[in-house]
Amino acid sequence: MMVVQAVLLALSALFLRKVGATYVGAVGGLLTALGSPALGLFTFLFAFLFGVFVDASLFIFRISGSPKGVNRNRLIMAMAFSTMLIAVSSYSAFASFPQLVPMMEGFSSVGLFIQRSPMLDALVLLMGPVTGAVAGYAASYLWNKYLRNICI
Repeated sequence: MMVVQAVLLALSALFLRKVGATYVGAVGGLLTALGSPALGLFTFLFAFLFGVFVDASLFIFRISGSPKGVNRNRLIMAMAFSTMLIAVSSYSAFASFPQLVPMMEGFSSVGLFIQRSPMLDALVLLMGPVTGAVAGYAASYLWNKYLRNICI
């Protein structure tokens, strides 16, 4: 599921230039939050943050959508970086939050929060960039093959 969202955010950033992924992340987060109102705030916040991270990483790596195409390797690195950032931040929010707030220590094993473990840490640090790299490759392929001549 993350690959699909990352591809859509990357393509929206290429189409809408400045803050396209942020717009799409906010709208997607809002629509997803309507489907699950209990976790709506977290859903919206992390979808919006993912869009911000994608826009920032495309700006840092100097990637812009043009009719000439995009640099595949740069887009793969940018998406791997942004996906790693959102994976670490969302995992940390749900694994570390109960230990940071003294009143929440009793709730660390209930529902929303997860127990932190070295295996989960390694899995998040590995699968975040891998997911982003796959999404970056897919977005660059779609852009260079089919979408680069479309003007919005």
